[in-house]
Amino acid sequence: MSIPNTINTYLNNHHVGYDLLTHPTTYSSQDTAKAAHVDQDHIAKAVVVKDSWGYAMVVIPGNNWIRLHALNRESNRLFRLASETELHNLFFDCKIGAIPPLGQAYGIETYVDDRLNSLANIYFEAGDHEHLVHIHGNDFHELFKGVRHGHFCH
Repeated sequence: MSIPNTINTYLNNHHVGYDLLTHPTTYSSQDTAKAAHVDQDHIAKAVVVKDSWGYAMVVIPGNNWIRLHALNRESNRLFRLASETELHNLFFDCKIGAIPPLGQAYGIETYVDDRLNSLANIYFEAGDHEHLVHIHGNDFHELFKGVRHGHFCH
């Protein structure tokens, strides 16, 4: 699979250059980092949540877990994790477990954890279990200008 058209178009429309890294099939951030020979904390991982107002995506480092209570406190909302069925419907062009952390490309409200702010290079799932997108940290920051930032993971 190549990068989904939704993601390719979004990156091109924002003038973000990227490299596509191929790696053996993996199903976790830890295994992906090993297979692609990148630091796990340099992988931006998407976590999709939902509340009565709708869906949101939280982007956190690959070596962390979301803290829903922190997200709920900072957003003044009551989120829960989205189900696999919901993810399949939202990200129709991606494999479950390989969703790129670009909620904005899908019209989904997005939150970014501050731990990703200082990275010079960031990698994220390309929509399947065999590819990572690599972008420069400055481009990552530009893509997430205007979204809510905070401490949402541990």
